[in-house]
Amino acid sequence: MSRAHGDALLSARIRATPEDFFVEELSGFEPSGAGEHLLLTIEKRGMNTVFAAKRLAQWARVPEMSVSYAGLKDRHAVTRQRFSVHLPKKVAPDIALLDSDELRVLEHTWHSRKLPRGALAGNRFVLVLRDVQGDREAIGQRLQAIAQRGVPNYFGEQRFGRGGDNVAQALAMFGGRRVRREERTLLLSAARSELFNRVLAARVRAGNWDSALEGEVWSLAGSRSVFGPEPFTDELARRLAGFDIHPSGPLWGRGELRSRSAAAEVEMQVLADEDALALRAGLESAGLEQERRALRLRPADMGWQWQDDTALQLSFSLPPGAYATVVLAELGDMNTLMGA
Repeated sequence: MSRAHGDALLSARIRATPEDFFVEELSGFEPSGAGEHLLLTIEKRGMNTVFAAKRLAQWARVPEMSVSYAGLKDRHAVTRQRFSVHLPKKVAPDIALLDSDELRVLEHTWHSRKLPRGALAGNRFVLVLRDVQGDREAIGQRLQAIAQRGVPNYFGEQRFGRGGDNVAQALAMFGGRRVRREERTLLLSAARSELFNRVLAARVRAGNWDSALEGEVWSLAGSRSVFGPEPFTDELARRLAGFDIHPSGPLWGRGELRSRSAAAEVEMQVLADEDALALRAGLESAGLEQERRALRLRPADMGWQWQDDTALQLSFSLPPGAYATVVLAELGDMNTLMGA
């Protein structure tokens, strides 16, 4: 991925232990306190979301489809997130039976509906970079620039699978290879993410990833709503500077590309090679519709402190669908000992 803030300033280890990568979901709603769905806030260590959901299903003696969660969390981390378990008789097994070295129930209450995907306000991260090599003053200046200007809103490496081969797998699927339903969903997401990242990288290289092109479609901060194109006015400039709106890029699918003029020209030029055309055609055949995603991301409540000469702690919050790894990438190269 092309960096927006300049060349790498540091090298470091990330996820040296799970505690070095702490993620906490920010709640998107208050529980109702009554209903057939047991809402659990769980802290887990070294355990991904799908595995935790299976453990909850076994504990409650219900099918796995009766367990829901708002978003996926990595295995190599300490994470706090909500799950819901559908229990029509409103009787739950002993909560204490869930507690272990890897999993703790922090809160539990009843709720009127299952927890849908995306039902969170964002995620709070506390990360520790170890064995940091780089100039402290320059690193501080880069962090200040990130806090003020934001970073390109790339899809993170998690979208592309181990070894980054999900895009190749998607091309094979579009070429006729049969895959399971759950794998198909992952490969469609990877294909869309690849095309978006290509457009964003081109705009980063051109230096206009966070400014207006003629024919821009605007993404409204904090929502999936978009508007435009429309003439760029002083009011739009004010909203852009205030991070109320962001330039957007395509999430490919069927239908007419919404951008126009210079913005559309960039998108079509970048997505005109053989692989991109194959990915576009495959997504259209799969029935996905044209959507948009913000090109810009600004971490909220960003802070940092040196724990010692070579350990740097970072903290920030991101909206749903954003990746902490793209924030780290603007600093430099991370050696992940424990995997993605």
